[in-house]
Parts: sequence; C-alpha cells; structure tokens
Amino acid sequence: MEKSLMMENGCRAMPECFDSDNSSGEFSEANQKVTGMIDLDTSKSNRTEKNGERPPQENGIKKHRTSLPAPMFTRSDFSVWSILKKCIGLELSKITMPIAFNEPLSFLQRITEYMEHIYLIHKASSQAEPLERMKAVAAFAVSAVASQWERTGKPFNPLLGETYELIRDDLGFRFISEQVSHHPPISAFYSEGLNEDFIFHGSIYPKLKFWGKSVEAEPRGTITLELLKHNEAYTWMNPTCCVHNIIIGKLWIEQYGTVEILNHRTGDKCVLNFKPCGLFGKELHKIEGYVQDKSKKKLFMIYGKWTECLWGIDPVSYESYRKHERKGDHQKKAKPEDETEKSESDVADDVPEIQDTVQVIPGSELLWRINTRPPNSSQMYNFTSFTVSLNELEKGMEKILAPTDCRLRPDIRGMENGNMGGFIKASIHILGLLTGYIRVDTLTEISQTAQIYTEPLEQILQDMGTWRSHTPIQASSSGFVNSRNQLL
Repeated sequence: MEKSLMMENGCRAMPECFDSDNSSGEFSEANQKVTGMIDLDTSKSNRTEKNGERPPQENGIKKHRTSLPAPMFTRSDFSVWSILKKCIGLELSKITMPIAFNEPLSFLQRITEYMEHIYLIHKASSQAEPLERMKAVAAFAVSAVASQWERTGKPFNPLLGETYELIRDDLGFRFISEQVSHHPPISAFYSEGLNEDFIFHGSIYPKLKFWGKSVEAEPRGTITLELLKHNEAYTWMNPTCCVHNIIIGKLWIEQYGTVEILNHRTGDKCVLNFKPCGLFGKELHKIEGYVQDKSKKKLFMIYGKWTECLWGIDPVSYESYRKHERKGDHQKKAKPEDETEKSESDVADDVPEIQDTVQVIPGSELLWRINTRPPNSSQMYNFTSFTVSLNELEKGMEKILAPTDCRLRPDIRGMENGNMGGFIKASIHILGLLTGYIRVDTLTEISQTAQIYTEPLEQILQDMGTWRSHTPIQASSSGFVNSRNQLL
C-alpha cells in the first residue's frame, strides 16, 4: 500500500478574531459588507466516510496539538552584544548567532506560515470581478506577514537540501519548500490548491543587517500567486522587518516599506504602504494603500494594521473622511502644554505605546482580520495556533516524511522539548554542516539513504504526478527517487 510522502493534517477550527475600534458610532459589524471570517467551503475536504466522519489519515493526526511540549526558556543569561558589537552594518547571514535566541522552527517552516490565512486565496479564486480578486490577494499578502507580530526569535538556518512538506486537507492546499542555496541562503517554495484552483510559489533571500540597536531583515525574492481559473498571475515582494532593542530593553518589531501587487493579465496594481513607526509611534503597524487599474485610476482604498485587520472603501468616501479628519486636526492645539520636545536619540528605540485600534470609516468593507493566538502563546515563542502544529511529529511519521524534512532535525526537536543541553550539542553538529567544515558524505551518523542532498526544488517538482499520488520518495546518492527507483 502506498504511503504519503507529505504530512497530512486533519483538524479544522474556526479562528476567533480581534475587534476593531468602532468609535465612529455609525459603523457596526452587523452592516459591514464582509461579515466576520470568510466562509471556507472551498477549502473543506471532500473525503468522508459513509457515516460523514473524516477517515483516519495516514500519519495518524486527526487533531492538531495546541501547545508545545515544553515552555520556552529564559534568554536573560545570554549576551548577544559580545557577538554583535563587531557586526554593525554587516550582513548577518554569514555570522554565527547564539542558538539561545532561536525559536524551534526552521526558516522553511516559517515560510509555511504564509498559508495560515489560505481562505483568502480560495476567496480570490471564487470572485468573478478583477477588483474583488485583487482585494482578496492584497489581504492575503498582508496576512502572510502577520505571524511576525511579537515573534522576536530567529528561526534555525536550513541546511542545503533541507526540505519541508505539508498537506492540509482541511484547508485545501499542499506545500513543499527546499533550501536551494547556502551562499547566498535562498529558500524556494511551491504550493498548490487541492482543488487545482491556485499555484503559489517563490524564493526568498533574506538580507539581515545589524544597526547597533536593531536588526533589519530585507526580504529579497518575488512571490507569485497564480489563480488558474482566471489565468491570472500576481507578484509582489514582502516589506522590510526590523527588530528593535537587540542589545538591551524590550524587543519590539515593526515592518515598513512599499509592497506593490501586480496583476499581470489586467494590469491592475495594489500599492500598500507599511508605515514606519515614526518619532512618537503614531504610525506603528499601520497600512495605507489603494488599488488602481492599468490607466492608474484609483478604484479602491485600503487601510488598517498588519497586526490586526485590513479594511477598504471607495476613493470618494475615503478622501471625504480624511478631509474632515484633517480639518478637525487643524482645530486642535498644535501641541499640548504638558508635551515637551524630544530628540530622536531619546525615543528612537523606546517601545512605542500601543495606539487605539483602527478607526473604521463608515461604509468600509472588512478584508481580513487576524486570528487570536493561544492563551499560552507568550510561553511558546508567541506562536499562532497554526504555527504550533508545523513541527508535529507523531509516531510513524518518520516512515512517511522525506529524510531531509526539517521535522527530523535533532537540534530543533531538542529545543522544542526544552532539552537545552541536547539541542546545543545537536546544533554544534549541524553547524559543521552549515559552515562546510564537515563533509556530509563522511558523516557516519547519517544513514546512506538519509543524507542531505542538494537537488534543486525544480528537480523535485518535475514529477508532480508522483507527488500528488503520494508515492513514497527516498534519498539516494544521485538525488531523490520514488519507490519505483525513478530518479526525480
């Protein structure tokens, strides 16, 4: 009987939501154009038994875990300054960082978090109008980076040839990623809908730089979403992420930069401005943008926070509201009497005060809202419920997964289990692989059929039929082969 290469997961829970500020008095979620979370009928599994229940899955997972095996450990005993003080302005991907500042995930698993709000892709595929599709795609692009909120831990660097594979039958997608280059570090991923409604793929080359008090991650690489039913391709690049107070103080994150989403068939474009924090933190987490057609006529305005929600409204109503808002600001005093001038150096890396939630313009349409995190998220590296499930390894899964899958890394597994000494020892071993001081093919600890290989992602994807049919795949000295000894 054939076994699945991929991890199939099975439980579905409807996400809870944060509420937005409704101080306008004229708007309520009861009359919004999009009410609550989007219906996920397009992502429901159609595999049911006669009694209507889901059949057991091959890896045995019917309900995902809701917490990690052990809480995260304190980082107060570790000093990052001794390493970073010589690295100001340098590219950090070439610098060995203390693993105490990691989180128990590979970067390949971190990429998979793009798929948490996959219902937005299903919604885009089901829309008849190009503008409606662009709204959903824009919301997905924002939701894809929302998991970074308060995530100050660094994911583990993938080894060359490392892979991660995931099938979520309940959410309607399959996903595969691979580390295809070490210098520079490049991760490639490919995902497709189980109903053949979309293809989502891209490559990421993160450039990390240290600026004294902060670490800046500039994402390089184009992300592509193809809506097959409409013969459309959308492309964009993610905003820059910055982690403040690396040396001392409370860590906090902001994302900034302009994200342009282009529909290559219609010429429509969505421009999203992730605003930087600013001097007094008033713009922290805010997003403003618009959708325009190929003649650059604005069709739709978008606003919100990438940590909370995204709203949209027609341009006329938006400009009218902003004009009224600016008029009210002019009537206020320029500066409160008790407010004193502050220099940038005094507040540059202070944690900004959390501002009021998004002021909803009457008549706005809800495009997306973030899922609430588990109650114990702060003890689990601020993981989301979706993230907690990414490194699950149930009994028997080792026989299903490819030997290059990052779930099998002992350093990540040790950290997740709270085994400090164990994962440090494993990481020293892995570090030899990463730095090239140890040849992979000389390691006796690695099985001859479970080595780390460097076949590019495209080579694996050449036989997508094998992948879809769940033919087991093993590693060999010549690359990946399936059970019929066919080289992929």
